[in-house]
Amino acid sequence: MMKNTLYALLSLICLSGAACTPTVNMRGNMVDEYKLSQVTKGVDTRTDVLRKIGSPTTVSPFDDSVWYYLGQTTEKTGVFDDEVKDERIVVVMFTPEGVVEQVQNIKGNRQNIPYVKRETPTSGNEMTVMQQMLGNLGKFNKEGGPTGGVGAPGH
Repeated sequence: MMKNTLYALLSLICLSGAACTPTVNMRGNMVDEYKLSQVTKGVDTRTDVLRKIGSPTTVSPFDDSVWYYLGQTTEKTGVFDDEVKDERIVVVMFTPEGVVEQVQNIKGNRQNIPYVKRETPTSGNEMTVMQQMLGNLGKFNKEGGPTGGVGAPGH
């Protein structure tokens, strides 16, 4: 009996320790430095960039000559939130002819990308609680109406 309790306790300790083992996740495209160094400004084309560092994570919605490679490595331990361990943003800009014009390697904080602080207004009815309550009056079916209820056929 004592032996079984000891095995159960050891198993519980091992499982608890395994649950706290950090889980490392890579998201996006973490472009390695050696791959990035293979891209030559003024020489390489879009096809060359695709072959050397892969497809971009996203293309600028307003200018398809700007490609973004976004990558992030996170670590999660137990029930705690993910912690960003490494983050890299690579911006490749092309000339109108499709030749690499500029390569920017933004390593670190995503705060380097400017955010627009505007809000998009939504249209719709903004009703008070009283308007909502009064608006619902008369919208319910009487018993036995077309949607069924007590006294409806089949009940």
